[in-house]
Amino acid sequence: MPLGRELPQLLKQRLFHKGRKFNFEVNRLRLPNKTEGEWECIRHPGGALAVPVTSEGKLVLIRQYRFAVQGRLLEFPAGTLELNEDPLQTIQREIEEETGYHADKWDKLGEFFLAPGYSDEIIYAFLARDLQKLEIPPKQDEDEDIETVLLTPEELDQAIREGEPVDAKSIASFFLARSFLI
Repeated sequence: MPLGRELPQLLKQRLFHKGRKFNFEVNRLRLPNKTEGEWECIRHPGGALAVPVTSEGKLVLIRQYRFAVQGRLLEFPAGTLELNEDPLQTIQREIEEETGYHADKWDKLGEFFLAPGYSDEIIYAFLARDLQKLEIPPKQDEDEDIETVLLTPEELDQAIREGEPVDAKSIASFFLARSFLI
């Protein structure tokens, strides 16, 4: 089981909704400490993220419109894993679609739960180097509203400190990549 899982006992599944990107469940559970109750959970296939770095040391980010927060967030490129897809394959596809760059060198930075209070989504983070700008980038998904942004690590650090909207998976992955960026 990934990341130290300890399964509760399923007593009853009360609600299940299958969505396009994730599923939603409400279950009656018995936890390992014997507590019983109902809990809601988003079941997500996981996501992969890249911290792309140019040869000049600039970070390649995107500013993306997110309907749930009704605004644009600064993020590293990322995408949802397809069924039985390796996380590296996911992010190799997504970096090209979202930024128009291709990376020849990949290092795994780590993996982490995104919001374990209500979701089982795991983010697989990678460092992407030896970038090349694609002459003809792949077409973005129809629902994506994305602008590519190049920042130095210091500029991203300042944006985070000053409260620019940056998503949590990008902040966590930036922290994991810092030793490579010095």
